[in-house]
Order: sequence, then structure tokens, then C-alpha cells
Amino acid sequence: MSATVVLFPGANRDRDMLAALRSVTGAMPRTVWHQDTKLPKSDFIVLPGGFSHGDYLRAGAIAARAPIMKAVAAAAKKGVPVLGICNGFQLLTEARLLPGALLRNAGLTFVCREVRLSIENTDNPFLHTYNQGEIIRCPVAHHDGNYFADEKTLKTLEGDGRVALRYTEGTNPNGSINDIAGILNERGNVLGMMPHFENLVEDAQGGTDGRRLFEAALDAVAAA
Repeated sequence: MSATVVLFPGANRDRDMLAALRSVTGAMPRTVWHQDTKLPKSDFIVLPGGFSHGDYLRAGAIAARAPIMKAVAAAAKKGVPVLGICNGFQLLTEARLLPGALLRNAGLTFVCREVRLSIENTDNPFLHTYNQGEIIRCPVAHHDGNYFADEKTLKTLEGDGRVALRYTEGTNPNGSINDIAGILNERGNVLGMMPHFENLVEDAQGGTDGRRLFEAALDAVAAA
């Protein structure tokens, strides 16, 4: 699998993502800088977590207008799987590749803890290695993870099965509407999510509940 991780100033989970992808695929992913205008040939594109541009204006707002995002949007339109985690999720909403917005956490504080997640949709390149309704554990670390969408958008997301992940067992850390932790675009090849699956891929990290996401991407590429 030819994976590409997009780097933004202020990102702090890019190395975690590179390590996770290398662990699963056996190859070091390529990286592109936010000011680049072209992507290398990519089977899988990742927007990592962090605080791009210091989260000025709004989280992800400046990064969403970076030159590289035109190439990311074009790749997504062609069907290339695009994953945005944490700040990457915020960026995808700001770039309008996903609907809704990520607001300040309900408690107005940064949260860093483990949550429980329900796998809501497995019919996509990211989560088909999990079971529908499976409950897994995963860490989160964010200040702006409170997902919100208007009533019409929310109805569409729920009705079309585009909620990919949901906080469960009372572990919603941010007040996200309908306990939403991750959503898909209409085509199913763009996933935005707050939990850091890349930080739970090795036993040394305390578990491997996140590993199957990257294995799923590898399988999807091999089957294409």
C-alpha cells in the first residue's frame, strides 16, 4: 500500500501515524508538506492530529485552505480513501469534505482519556475488519471534538448509515451530538474521527484495538 501522510505546521501526531502505518504495512509512508500542490501516487491519504496553525480562527480552518488540500479533495473525488483523525477530522469539515463542524468540548477543557467506541458502519475501506456493533477502547486527546450538525444533516447522516463510530458506555468526552465520534462522506471513502486509533496498534501501547483500521485499509487496497 502506498500511503501518504500530509504534514501541517503544529501537527503533533504525524510521527505516531507514520509509525502505525509502517508497523502494519511494513513500509514507511511518504509525507507531503501543506504548501505542496501535488500528491505522490497514493492508495491511502491521512491527515493526522495536532493543532495545525495553532488552531487560530477555528481548529483546522487555516489548514483547510492549504495548497495541498486541492489535491486531497481531487483524490477523494476519485475514490482514494482519505482518513482524518482529530485535527484531521476538524480539517475535513472545514474543507467541506465532510459535513458539520467540531465545536469546543462541552466542558470547555482539553480532554485526554480513554473512551469506549461502538463500530457503527463496517461497509467502508476503514472498518470492515471490525464487527458491526463491536465495542472497542481507544484514547482521545482534544479540545474541539464536540461534533455538531444541523437537524437536516444529522438526519441524513443517521439515515444513510454514515455515522461510523459512536461513543458508548457513557464515555462521550466532549458533548458530541448523538455521541458521534466519526462520520463518513456519502461515497464512504472519507472518514473523519476524533479517537486516535494510531495510538493503539501495538501491545506496548496497551492494546491493539486500533490496528485493524490500518489493516482494513491495506486489505481494501489489495482487493481493489
